This record gives sequence, C-alpha cells and structure tokens, in this order.
Amino acid sequence: MAGIATTNLKPAKPKRGFVYRTGKKLRPWFDGVLARSSAVGNPPIFDAATFLWTADLEANWEAIRAEAFKVLESEEIPILPDISPDHGRLGADRKWKSFFLFGYGYKVEANCEKCPVTAALVSKTPGLNSAFFSILAPGARIPRHRGVTKSLITCHLGIAVPKDWKSVRMAVHDQTAHWREGKCLVFDDTYFHEVWNETDETRVVLLVQFERPMRQPGRAIGRAFMRAVRSSPFVQEARRNFLAWQGAQNEIDRH
Repeated sequence: MAGIATTNLKPAKPKRGFVYRTGKKLRPWFDGVLARSSAVGNPPIFDAATFLWTADLEANWEAIRAEAFKVLESEEIPILPDISPDHGRLGADRKWKSFFLFGYGYKVEANCEKCPVTAALVSKTPGLNSAFFSILAPGARIPRHRGVTKSLITCHLGIAVPKDWKSVRMAVHDQTAHWREGKCLVFDDTYFHEVWNETDETRVVLLVQFERPMRQPGRAIGRAFMRAVRSSPFVQEARRNFLAWQGAQNEIDRH
C-alpha cells in the first residue's frame, strides 16, 4: 500500500498547564459519575447491536473498504505520534498511521471529499466525535494505554484484517478482542487496552468515536468536559500539527 510512506514531523514538546493537570487528577471522579449515568452500561466491550447505526456501517463496509484502499494507494498518510504528541509520549508505535475524516468535531474537508461514501455514513453517527482510517503496519504494537473520558465510546469497523486474524488482537481490560472484516467492534477505551499486529500484513479499521448515551447528570457533565477537551492542548496541538503536515504535503505535491 503506497500510502504507508510519509514525511516525518518533529512536533515541539507540548506544555501542560494547571487546567490539564487538575483535569487529569479529577478524571477518576468524572469517570465514576459518567459510568453511573451511562444508559448503555459500563462494559469494556459492547454488543455492537446496542448501537443501531453500526448496522449501516456493516451493510456498506465494502464501499467503505474501496475508499480506504484508494487513499492507501494514492495518499501520503501521517504517522499518528507525529500528529498527536500525546500518543508519542505513550510510546505509540510509528507503524500506526491515521487518515482523518473528522477529529474531535473538526471536519477534514479535503479527506471527506476523497471518501464521500464513508464521510456521509459516519456523519449519521449520533454524537460523532472523530472518524478516521486507523492503519497498523506489520509488526506494529500499541502499548497499554487508556482514553481521555467515558463521555466517548469507540467503534472499529474491520476493513482489512490479516489472514492470521488470531495474531492481530486487542486486549481491553480482562478481555481479548479480534477484528473481522465487515463487522463492528465497540469498546470503552477508558479501560486499559493494548494492540498487537504480529503478522506480515497491514490491519485497517474505520475508527468512529462517539458520545456515550447518558442520563443526567452525566450528560451535562460529559458535554461540558468534552467542550474543554476540544479546546485543550491535547486537541489543538494535534490540529496544528495536522494542518502543518497537510500544508507541507500540498507544497510537495505542487513541486
């Protein structure tokens, strides 16, 4: 897949202020409130059928796959730790790349134009936060880590799964999950999780992150927290790095 090559970035080491540090300390309290307010429970891995819109993704997965393969073959795709310094600090594998359609509420217009079917489908997701093709090259490993908030739930639609599917897996809390092409895997990324691709093939999923259905007071707290996250260095640094990377690629293309 031609899109695996990319230009390296060296983003500046981000500074973390009082609000960030305080929010991190209060996260267990926030997560406890959100878990108790959850309208869909608090399991590490969900039954995908809990979220009716996933059926639409599964029904159209071949069209999504066609668009994914087209961009993988024709587009340069950034290494995720180069775009998001927070992933780099986690020790995230440089074999992990992402083609963004939406990121924390921001739409990447040029990429959505290249994947119109996928963009239209994910746009229907209730409470859409982010959507992108997540690409793990052969031998990639994403170390144990956890997400930012229980306000969000993550869905993976299998696009390209190595034939040796048992050797490409994700551990979520005390469970092990495997991807299947055309099927959605839905999980809570605030549980510690880790990913391996111990094959000689590339694994590709469509990752869709969306708001957890919640009752009050969790709904109000969660949305307020997400507004803060969207304006935080965690998101804004990644957005600036992506725009800089995109600008550099456009300059290369012009020459």
